[in-house]
Amino acid sequence: MNQHTVKSYGDELNQLTAEVARMGGLAEAQVADAVESVARRDVALARAVVERDQKLDALHHDIEKKAIRLIALRQPVASDLRKTLSAMKLAVDLERTGDLARNIAKRALILAEGEPIQPLTRSIERMGKLVSGRLRDVMDAYTGGELDRAVAVWSTDDEVDEHYNSLFRELLTYMMGDPRTISAGTHLLFMAKNLERIGDHATNIAETIHYEITGGDMYGERPRLSALPAEPDFKTGA
Repeated sequence: MNQHTVKSYGDELNQLTAEVARMGGLAEAQVADAVESVARRDVALARAVVERDQKLDALHHDIEKKAIRLIALRQPVASDLRKTLSAMKLAVDLERTGDLARNIAKRALILAEGEPIQPLTRSIERMGKLVSGRLRDVMDAYTGGELDRAVAVWSTDDEVDEHYNSLFRELLTYMMGDPRTISAGTHLLFMAKNLERIGDHATNIAETIHYEITGGDMYGERPRLSALPAEPDFKTGA
């Protein structure tokens, strides 16, 4: 392989990593803005989150296409193959994160039509900041190749579960005390579940980073609370 070919190959790998990092930044912004639209009852911001989801979808397809092409033409091995496969896996988690942020924004539009329920939206805001922070940390770990930082995100997965557990019970108590809040409370329950799932995707990303850097899987089960509350049994929402 001549020097020109080697440089071209390296450029392709670096471009793939850069696109994943860009997608991560967009996903972070989507989550943060979705939560902000709930807290501020900002209809314009919620609509912007819904519309921007198409950018994440397009990036996902582009990364997948480039990774498949790279595998087919370059036949990467060892760390290069792990880097390529990791880019594809991360793109899937980030695309799903964007879908969940979009779902939160859609429900924010519905909540904005009713009366404010600030005590409950503040709880969603706190959980959203925690999840956004985890997503930011794990993507920084990816771009910096920081294994310890990725492992730190993986090992604190239970913090998101604890917030979801607490918020779930808080919402149910509020709804039982005032039936007029049931409709809004139901939307907030689904928002909380979406945030919990985003936290799971951040943990998935940490595991992928570990694989890319070390070539091995994370040992042991994910840190998790022994019992999370059951999901609300509704037929609508995600």
